[in-house]
Amino acid sequence: MSDDPRFDGLDRRHFITAAIGASAVLAADIDAANAQAPGTSRGTVYTGDMIDGKKVISALNIEDLEPGKKHSFYFQGVQTTTGQHWYVSTMVAKGLRPGKRIALVSGVHGDEISTVRTLQTVMEHLNPAEMSGAVLAVLDVSRPAMEGMARRWPNSGRGIDLIDLNRDWPGNENGPSAPSRHAALLFNRMLKPNADYAIDFHTSTTGYALTAMHIARMDLPEVRAMAELFPIDQIFDNPAYPGILPNALIDAGIPAFTPEIGPARILDRDMISLFVEGTMNVLKHHGIVVGPMGRTGKDSGLFVANSAHAVVATRGGFVEMLVKLKDKVVAGQKVAVQRNAFGEIVAEYSTGVSGEILAYRSDATSEPGNMLVTVLYNHTPSDGVDPLTE
Repeated sequence: MSDDPRFDGLDRRHFITAAIGASAVLAADIDAANAQAPGTSRGTVYTGDMIDGKKVISALNIEDLEPGKKHSFYFQGVQTTTGQHWYVSTMVAKGLRPGKRIALVSGVHGDEISTVRTLQTVMEHLNPAEMSGAVLAVLDVSRPAMEGMARRWPNSGRGIDLIDLNRDWPGNENGPSAPSRHAALLFNRMLKPNADYAIDFHTSTTGYALTAMHIARMDLPEVRAMAELFPIDQIFDNPAYPGILPNALIDAGIPAFTPEIGPARILDRDMISLFVEGTMNVLKHHGIVVGPMGRTGKDSGLFVANSAHAVVATRGGFVEMLVKLKDKVVAGQKVAVQRNAFGEIVAEYSTGVSGEILAYRSDATSEPGNMLVTVLYNHTPSDGVDPLTE
Protein backbone atom coordinates (compact mmCIF):
# COMPACT_ATOMS: atom_id res chain seq x y z
CA MET A 1 0.00 0.00 0.00
CA SER A 2 1.39 3.37 -0.96
CA ASP A 3 1.44 6.16 1.60
CA ASP A 4 1.24 8.73 -1.21
CA PRO A 5 -1.92 10.74 -0.37
CA ARG A 6 -2.92 10.81 -4.03
CA PHE A 7 -3.89 7.15 -3.75
CA ASP A 8 -6.50 7.96 -1.10
CA GLY A 9 -5.72 4.50 0.21
CA LEU A 10 -5.95 2.81 -3.20
CA ASP A 11 -3.20 1.15 -5.18
CA ARG A 12 -2.86 0.77 -8.96
CA ARG A 13 -5.79 -1.61 -9.38
CA HIS A 14 -7.53 -1.50 -6.00
CA PHE A 15 -9.03 1.88 -6.75
CA ILE A 16 -11.22 -0.21 -9.07
CA THR A 17 -11.89 -3.25 -6.88
CA ALA A 18 -11.83 -4.19 -3.23
CA ALA A 19 -8.66 -5.75 -1.94
CA ILE A 20 -8.82 -9.51 -1.76
CA GLY A 21 -5.53 -9.78 0.06
CA ALA A 22 -1.98 -10.26 -1.02
CA SER A 23 -0.75 -13.77 -1.70
CA ALA A 24 2.07 -14.89 0.51
CA VAL A 25 5.42 -15.36 -1.20
CA LEU A 26 7.44 -18.45 -0.47
CA ALA A 27 10.68 -17.54 1.25
CA ALA A 28 13.06 -19.94 -0.42
CA ASP A 29 16.42 -19.84 -2.10
CA ILE A 30 16.07 -20.68 -5.78
CA ASP A 31 18.86 -22.77 -7.28
CA ALA A 32 20.01 -21.27 -10.56
CA ALA A 33 19.84 -24.75 -12.03
CA ASN A 34 16.04 -24.54 -11.78
CA ALA A 35 15.87 -21.62 -14.19
CA GLN A 36 13.58 -22.10 -17.19
CA ALA A 37 16.22 -20.99 -19.68
CA PRO A 38 19.56 -19.19 -19.97
CA GLY A 39 19.96 -15.42 -20.20
CA THR A 40 18.48 -13.16 -22.82
CA SER A 41 19.45 -14.02 -26.38
CA ARG A 42 20.82 -11.36 -28.70
CA GLY A 43 18.81 -12.68 -31.63
CA THR A 44 15.46 -14.26 -32.40
CA VAL A 45 15.49 -17.86 -31.18
CA TYR A 46 13.26 -20.34 -33.02
CA THR A 47 12.44 -23.52 -31.12
CA GLY A 48 11.75 -25.47 -34.31
CA ASP A 49 8.10 -25.99 -33.35
CA MET A 50 5.07 -24.82 -35.32
CA ILE A 51 1.57 -24.17 -33.94
CA ASP A 52 -1.28 -23.53 -36.38
CA GLY A 53 1.28 -22.68 -39.03
CA LYS A 54 3.07 -20.13 -36.86
CA LYS A 55 6.66 -20.48 -35.72
CA VAL A 56 7.41 -20.74 -32.01
CA ILE A 57 10.10 -18.46 -30.60
CA SER A 58 11.71 -18.24 -27.17
CA ALA A 59 13.35 -14.84 -27.78
CA LEU A 60 12.69 -12.01 -30.22
CA ASN A 61 14.95 -9.52 -31.95
CA ILE A 62 12.97 -7.35 -34.36
CA GLU A 63 16.18 -6.53 -36.22
CA ASP A 64 16.26 -10.16 -37.46
CA LEU A 65 12.87 -9.89 -39.15
CA GLU A 66 12.28 -9.10 -42.79
CA PRO A 67 11.19 -5.46 -43.23
CA GLY A 68 7.99 -4.43 -44.97
CA LYS A 69 6.03 -7.39 -43.59
CA LYS A 70 3.84 -8.55 -40.75
CA HIS A 71 5.14 -11.49 -38.72
CA SER A 72 3.15 -13.75 -36.39
CA PHE A 73 4.65 -16.02 -33.73
CA TYR A 74 3.87 -17.95 -30.61
CA PHE A 75 6.25 -16.93 -27.83
CA GLN A 76 7.20 -19.88 -25.62
CA GLY A 77 6.41 -18.89 -22.06
CA VAL A 78 6.69 -20.74 -18.78
CA GLN A 79 6.00 -24.48 -18.55
CA THR A 80 2.69 -25.85 -17.31
CA THR A 81 2.31 -28.45 -14.57
CA THR A 82 2.36 -31.20 -17.21
CA GLY A 83 5.60 -29.99 -18.80
CA GLN A 84 4.08 -28.26 -21.83
CA HIS A 85 4.30 -24.49 -22.30
CA TRP A 86 2.01 -21.51 -22.12
CA TYR A 87 2.31 -19.75 -25.47
CA VAL A 88 1.74 -16.04 -26.05
CA SER A 89 0.36 -14.81 -29.38
CA THR A 90 2.75 -12.23 -30.80
CA MET A 91 2.67 -10.04 -33.91
CA VAL A 92 5.22 -7.66 -35.39
CA ALA A 93 4.59 -5.10 -38.13
CA LYS A 94 8.04 -4.07 -39.33
CA GLY A 95 8.37 -1.06 -41.60
CA LEU A 96 10.61 -0.73 -44.62
CA ARG A 97 12.49 2.14 -43.01
CA PRO A 98 14.25 2.34 -39.63
CA GLY A 99 12.44 4.18 -36.86
CA LYS A 100 10.91 3.98 -33.40
CA ARG A 101 9.67 0.69 -31.95
CA ILE A 102 6.56 0.53 -29.80
CA ALA A 103 5.21 -2.44 -27.84
CA LEU A 104 1.46 -2.86 -27.35
CA VAL A 105 0.44 -5.32 -24.61
CA SER A 106 -2.91 -6.91 -23.75
CA GLY A 107 -4.18 -9.79 -21.65
CA VAL A 108 -2.09 -9.25 -18.52
CA HIS A 109 -5.39 -9.95 -16.77
CA GLY A 110 -7.49 -12.72 -18.27
CA ASP A 111 -10.89 -10.98 -18.10
CA GLU A 112 -9.80 -7.90 -20.06
CA ILE A 113 -11.13 -8.81 -23.47
CA SER A 114 -11.53 -5.41 -25.15
CA THR A 115 -7.76 -4.98 -24.89
CA VAL A 116 -7.14 -7.90 -27.23
CA ARG A 117 -9.53 -6.62 -29.91
CA THR A 118 -7.98 -3.15 -29.64
CA LEU A 119 -4.54 -4.53 -30.52
CA GLN A 120 -5.94 -6.75 -33.26
CA THR A 121 -7.63 -3.73 -34.83
CA VAL A 122 -4.51 -1.56 -34.65
CA MET A 123 -2.49 -4.28 -36.36
CA GLU A 124 -5.16 -4.60 -39.08
CA HIS A 125 -4.74 -0.87 -39.80
CA LEU A 126 -0.98 -1.11 -40.36
CA ASN A 127 0.73 -1.44 -43.74
CA PRO A 128 4.39 -2.29 -43.10
CA ALA A 129 5.34 -1.21 -46.63
CA GLU A 130 4.39 2.35 -45.63
CA MET A 131 5.80 2.27 -42.08
CA SER A 132 9.00 3.23 -40.31
CA GLY A 133 10.23 1.34 -37.27
CA ALA A 134 8.06 -1.42 -35.86
CA VAL A 135 4.97 -2.22 -33.82
CA LEU A 136 5.12 -5.25 -31.50
CA ALA A 137 1.75 -6.59 -30.31
CA VAL A 138 1.76 -9.05 -27.39
CA LEU A 139 -1.83 -10.21 -27.29
CA ASP A 140 -2.58 -12.70 -24.51
CA VAL A 141 0.06 -12.47 -21.79
CA SER A 142 -1.75 -14.43 -19.05
CA ARG A 143 -3.03 -17.39 -21.03
CA PRO A 144 -4.12 -19.54 -18.06
CA ALA A 145 -6.12 -16.63 -16.64
CA MET A 146 -7.64 -15.91 -20.04
CA GLU A 147 -8.69 -19.54 -20.50
CA GLY A 148 -11.07 -19.05 -17.56
CA MET A 149 -11.76 -15.36 -18.32
CA ALA A 150 -10.43 -14.63 -14.84
CA ARG A 151 -8.34 -11.73 -13.63
CA ARG A 152 -5.62 -13.75 -11.88
CA TRP A 153 -3.27 -16.55 -12.92
CA PRO A 154 -4.21 -19.86 -11.18
CA ASN A 155 -0.81 -20.96 -9.93
CA SER A 156 -0.48 -24.48 -8.46
CA GLY A 157 2.39 -23.83 -6.05
CA ARG A 158 0.39 -24.56 -2.89
CA GLY A 159 -2.85 -26.03 -4.06
CA ILE A 160 -4.12 -23.13 -6.18
CA ASP A 161 -2.97 -19.56 -5.63
CA LEU A 162 -4.57 -16.79 -7.68
CA ILE A 163 -1.66 -14.54 -8.61
CA ASP A 164 -2.04 -11.08 -10.09
CA LEU A 165 0.65 -10.96 -12.75
CA ASN A 166 0.45 -7.18 -12.71
CA ARG A 167 2.10 -7.10 -9.32
CA ASP A 168 5.13 -9.13 -10.45
CA TRP A 169 6.85 -7.26 -13.28
CA PRO A 170 9.61 -7.44 -14.40
CA GLY A 171 9.43 -10.94 -12.94
CA ASN A 172 12.26 -13.30 -12.12
CA GLU A 173 13.37 -16.14 -14.40
CA ASN A 174 14.48 -18.01 -11.26
CA GLY A 175 11.50 -16.88 -9.20
CA PRO A 176 9.31 -18.78 -6.72
CA SER A 177 6.21 -18.96 -8.98
CA ALA A 178 5.41 -19.80 -12.58
CA PRO A 179 3.78 -16.39 -13.21
CA SER A 180 6.93 -14.58 -12.02
CA ARG A 181 9.09 -16.67 -14.36
CA HIS A 182 6.63 -16.16 -17.22
CA ALA A 183 6.70 -12.38 -16.71
CA ALA A 184 10.50 -12.39 -16.72
CA LEU A 185 10.72 -14.43 -19.91
CA LEU A 186 8.42 -11.98 -21.68
CA PHE A 187 10.10 -8.91 -20.22
CA ASN A 188 13.71 -9.98 -20.79
CA ARG A 189 13.38 -11.76 -24.12
CA MET A 190 10.69 -9.82 -25.94
CA LEU A 191 9.53 -6.53 -24.43
CA LYS A 192 12.64 -4.81 -23.10
CA PRO A 193 14.94 -5.56 -26.09
CA ASN A 194 12.38 -4.47 -28.70
CA ALA A 195 10.65 -1.33 -27.43
CA ASP A 196 11.44 2.36 -27.28
CA TYR A 197 7.92 3.05 -25.98
CA ALA A 198 5.12 0.84 -24.66
CA ILE A 199 1.40 0.87 -23.93
CA ASP A 200 -0.07 -1.72 -21.54
CA PHE A 201 -3.82 -2.00 -22.18
CA HIS A 202 -6.27 -3.02 -19.43
CA THR A 203 -9.96 -2.79 -18.57
CA SER A 204 -11.82 -2.57 -15.32
CA THR A 205 -12.14 -5.68 -13.23
CA THR A 206 -15.19 -7.96 -13.44
CA GLY A 207 -18.25 -6.40 -11.81
CA TYR A 208 -17.06 -2.79 -12.04
CA ALA A 209 -18.03 -0.25 -14.73
CA LEU A 210 -15.34 2.23 -15.79
CA THR A 211 -14.94 5.25 -18.03
CA ALA A 212 -12.56 5.42 -20.99
CA MET A 213 -9.44 6.45 -19.09
CA HIS A 214 -5.69 6.09 -18.54
CA ILE A 215 -3.46 5.62 -15.56
CA ALA A 216 -0.35 7.56 -16.51
CA ARG A 217 2.69 9.30 -15.06
CA MET A 218 1.90 12.80 -16.32
CA ASP A 219 5.08 14.13 -14.69
CA LEU A 220 7.04 12.29 -17.42
CA PRO A 221 6.92 14.43 -20.59
CA GLU A 222 7.10 11.51 -23.03
CA VAL A 223 4.29 9.69 -21.22
CA ARG A 224 2.15 12.83 -21.08
CA ALA A 225 2.63 13.45 -24.80
CA MET A 226 1.30 9.98 -25.65
CA ALA A 227 -1.50 9.84 -23.07
CA GLU A 228 -3.07 13.11 -24.21
CA LEU A 229 -3.41 11.83 -27.79
CA PHE A 230 -6.42 9.64 -26.92
CA PRO A 231 -9.98 11.02 -27.25
CA ILE A 232 -11.00 9.62 -23.87
CA ASP A 233 -12.76 10.82 -20.73
CA GLN A 234 -10.23 10.88 -17.91
CA ILE A 235 -6.60 10.40 -16.87
CA PHE A 236 -5.62 9.26 -13.38
CA ASP A 237 -2.25 10.99 -12.99
CA ASN A 238 -0.57 8.62 -10.59
CA PRO A 239 2.65 6.57 -10.40
CA ALA A 240 0.52 3.70 -9.14
CA TYR A 241 2.08 0.62 -7.66
CA PRO A 242 5.41 -1.26 -7.78
CA GLY A 243 5.23 -4.42 -9.86
CA ILE A 244 2.93 -3.16 -12.62
CA LEU A 245 4.25 -3.48 -16.15
CA PRO A 246 4.45 0.25 -17.02
CA ASN A 247 6.56 0.94 -13.93
CA ALA A 248 8.94 -1.90 -14.81
CA LEU A 249 9.23 -0.53 -18.33
CA ILE A 250 9.80 3.02 -17.10
CA ASP A 251 12.50 1.72 -14.76
CA ALA A 252 14.13 0.13 -17.83
CA GLY A 253 14.08 3.48 -19.66
CA ILE A 254 10.96 2.78 -21.76
CA PRO A 255 8.17 5.38 -21.37
CA ALA A 256 4.88 3.54 -20.79
CA PHE A 257 1.35 3.98 -19.45
CA THR A 258 -1.92 2.10 -18.95
CA PRO A 259 -5.11 2.72 -20.94
CA GLU A 260 -8.26 1.29 -19.31
CA ILE A 261 -10.88 0.31 -21.90
CA GLY A 262 -14.09 0.28 -19.87
CA PRO A 263 -15.68 -2.91 -18.49
CA ALA A 264 -14.23 -6.41 -18.32
CA ARG A 265 -15.38 -9.62 -20.05
CA ILE A 266 -16.91 -7.97 -23.12
CA LEU A 267 -15.91 -6.40 -26.44
CA ASP A 268 -17.00 -2.79 -26.01
CA ARG A 269 -16.90 -1.60 -29.62
CA ASP A 270 -17.44 2.08 -28.81
CA MET A 271 -14.63 2.07 -26.26
CA ILE A 272 -12.34 0.06 -28.53
CA SER A 273 -12.70 2.60 -31.34
CA LEU A 274 -11.53 5.43 -29.05
CA PHE A 275 -8.40 3.56 -28.02
CA VAL A 276 -7.61 2.44 -31.57
CA GLU A 277 -7.83 6.06 -32.68
CA GLY A 278 -5.59 7.17 -29.83
CA THR A 279 -3.05 4.42 -30.49
CA MET A 280 -2.85 5.36 -34.15
CA ASN A 281 -2.26 8.96 -33.05
CA VAL A 282 0.67 7.75 -30.93
CA LEU A 283 2.14 5.88 -33.89
CA LYS A 284 1.85 9.05 -35.99
CA HIS A 285 3.39 11.09 -33.17
CA HIS A 286 6.47 8.84 -33.23
CA GLY A 287 6.71 8.81 -37.03
CA ILE A 288 5.93 5.09 -37.30
CA VAL A 289 2.98 5.75 -39.59
CA VAL A 290 2.07 8.90 -41.52
CA GLY A 291 -1.22 10.70 -41.84
CA PRO A 292 -3.33 13.34 -40.12
CA MET A 293 -3.98 13.06 -36.40
CA GLY A 294 -7.38 11.85 -35.29
CA ARG A 295 -9.26 13.21 -32.31
CA THR A 296 -7.31 13.71 -29.09
CA GLY A 297 -7.98 14.58 -25.47
CA LYS A 298 -8.45 18.21 -26.54
CA ASP A 299 -11.54 17.11 -28.46
CA SER A 300 -13.02 14.86 -25.77
CA GLY A 301 -12.98 17.22 -22.79
CA LEU A 302 -10.29 15.21 -21.01
CA PHE A 303 -10.37 15.45 -17.21
CA VAL A 304 -7.00 14.91 -15.52
CA ALA A 305 -6.77 14.39 -11.76
CA ASN A 306 -4.26 12.99 -9.32
CA SER A 307 -6.38 11.04 -6.82
CA ALA A 308 -9.12 8.42 -6.66
CA HIS A 309 -11.55 8.26 -3.73
CA ALA A 310 -13.57 5.11 -3.12
CA VAL A 311 -16.97 4.79 -1.49
CA VAL A 312 -17.04 1.38 0.18
CA ALA A 313 -20.02 -0.79 1.15
CA THR A 314 -20.58 -1.11 4.89
CA ARG A 315 -23.51 -3.53 4.60
CA GLY A 316 -24.59 -6.42 2.43
CA GLY A 317 -27.57 -6.07 0.11
CA PHE A 318 -28.91 -4.79 -3.18
CA VAL A 319 -27.27 -1.63 -4.51
CA GLU A 320 -28.92 1.13 -6.53
CA MET A 321 -26.56 3.64 -8.12
CA LEU A 322 -27.64 7.28 -8.15
CA VAL A 323 -24.84 8.45 -10.46
CA LYS A 324 -23.53 7.67 -13.93
CA LEU A 325 -20.00 7.47 -15.28
CA LYS A 326 -18.41 10.89 -15.81
CA ASP A 327 -21.02 12.64 -13.64
CA LYS A 328 -19.65 15.59 -11.72
CA VAL A 329 -20.29 15.25 -7.98
CA VAL A 330 -19.72 17.40 -4.92
CA ALA A 331 -18.57 16.33 -1.47
CA GLY A 332 -21.49 15.02 0.56
CA GLN A 333 -23.59 14.11 -2.49
CA LYS A 334 -25.48 10.82 -2.19
CA VAL A 335 -24.22 8.35 -4.80
CA ALA A 336 -25.85 5.00 -3.90
CA VAL A 337 -28.44 3.37 -1.67
CA GLN A 338 -28.57 -0.22 -0.45
CA ARG A 339 -31.61 -2.31 0.42
CA ASN A 340 -32.24 -5.66 2.03
CA ALA A 341 -34.44 -8.41 0.59
CA PHE A 342 -37.56 -6.65 1.96
CA GLY A 343 -36.75 -3.46 0.09
CA GLU A 344 -35.85 -1.62 3.27
CA ILE A 345 -32.96 0.85 2.96
CA VAL A 346 -30.07 -0.40 5.07
CA ALA A 347 -27.39 2.07 3.96
CA GLU A 348 -26.96 5.29 2.03
CA TYR A 349 -23.60 6.28 0.58
CA SER A 350 -22.13 9.70 -0.15
CA THR A 351 -18.88 10.86 -1.71
CA GLY A 352 -16.30 12.46 0.54
CA VAL A 353 -14.81 14.58 -2.29
CA SER A 354 -15.82 16.66 -5.27
CA GLY A 355 -14.81 15.34 -8.67
CA GLU A 356 -15.99 13.10 -11.51
CA ILE A 357 -17.34 9.55 -11.35
CA LEU A 358 -14.57 7.27 -12.55
CA ALA A 359 -16.17 3.89 -11.87
CA TYR A 360 -18.94 2.13 -9.99
CA ARG A 361 -19.96 -1.39 -9.07
CA SER A 362 -22.03 -2.87 -11.89
CA ASP A 363 -23.01 -6.00 -9.96
CA ALA A 364 -26.35 -5.26 -8.31
CA THR A 365 -25.46 -6.82 -4.96
CA SER A 366 -22.56 -6.20 -2.63
CA GLU A 367 -20.94 -7.57 0.49
CA PRO A 368 -19.42 -5.24 3.08
CA GLY A 369 -16.02 -3.95 2.01
CA ASN A 370 -16.61 -3.85 -1.76
CA MET A 371 -15.92 -0.69 -3.68
CA LEU A 372 -19.23 0.85 -4.76
CA VAL A 373 -18.21 4.12 -6.40
CA THR A 374 -14.86 5.67 -7.31
CA VAL A 375 -14.49 9.43 -7.70
CA LEU A 376 -11.57 10.94 -9.58
CA TYR A 377 -10.44 14.23 -8.03
CA ASN A 378 -7.45 16.46 -7.41
CA HIS A 379 -6.06 16.02 -3.92
CA THR A 380 -4.94 18.91 -1.80
CA PRO A 381 -3.69 18.65 1.80
CA SER A 382 -6.81 20.45 3.02
CA ASP A 383 -9.22 17.81 1.68
CA GLY A 384 -9.37 16.00 4.99
CA VAL A 385 -10.32 12.67 3.38
CA ASP A 386 -9.19 9.72 5.45
CA PRO A 387 -7.30 7.11 3.44
CA LEU A 388 -8.95 3.75 3.16
CA THR A 389 -7.37 0.68 4.70
CA GLU A 390 -7.10 -2.61 2.87
